[in-house]
Amino acid sequence: MAVPPSAPPEQPSFPEAGTPAFSPLYQQIKGLILQSLQAGEWKPGEAIPSEMDLAARYRVSQGTVRKAIDELAAENLVVRRQGKGTFVATHAEQHVQYRFLKLVPDAGDRDAEGPAQRNVVECKRVRAGAEVARALALRTGDPVVQVRRVLSFDGEPTILEDLWLPGVAFKGLSAEQMAGYHGPTYAMFEIEFGVRMVRAEEKIRAVAADAQQAALLGVAEHTPLLSVERIAYTYNDTPMELRRGLYRTETHHYRNELS
Repeated sequence: MAVPPSAPPEQPSFPEAGTPAFSPLYQQIKGLILQSLQAGEWKPGEAIPSEMDLAARYRVSQGTVRKAIDELAAENLVVRRQGKGTFVATHAEQHVQYRFLKLVPDAGDRDAEGPAQRNVVECKRVRAGAEVARALALRTGDPVVQVRRVLSFDGEPTILEDLWLPGVAFKGLSAEQMAGYHGPTYAMFEIEFGVRMVRAEEKIRAVAADAQQAALLGVAEHTPLLSVERIAYTYNDTPMELRRGLYRTETHHYRNELS
């Protein structure tokens, strides 16, 4: 009996130019690489396959793969290392640790100041109200983890933060875990929960401290503070954190680089 030939491995099909779903080939390859990143095929800090291997995998030219990776690198999703390859970016890396924290000391630099001392005031599971649910693309009443903490520099309370995280993705997160991890919080989210924040949006305004906020920050009531509201996203623009921070600015300032 003749044995039927085995079918060739299935390869991704790309829409033709002129069709509604058409996008440049390198953008399609970028999307496939993003799918693998989201699925955890390559973990933060790990090397991804070489351009040659990815070109063979997707049956495209190395130039097409290189252009896709160039965009991923520009978006801080991967990091090229000369002579070593391309690696999944991680918040554990020194140059990424402060990517989303723009508060810097007036004197000296952030590295000389050292990491913030963290006092976790509370960490609890609650039901999402309408505003939090909307920000995190959840339903009202879905479980979320709510964290309040104070960040101090040189013993001086400087930032009061309230965080809301989806309860399913961050099941088991505790105050002890938040306080005990000495690296960047986003690195802990990567390592412990497999959630990597890849971009964020912020709203900034000036506010006056209420009595409770003033007490936690060690300032007088009605002291002017900088309010920074952030929504951080993982792959595919999925919101994974709502963070509201109140910043004292007597010795620090908010610094952003525009290009």
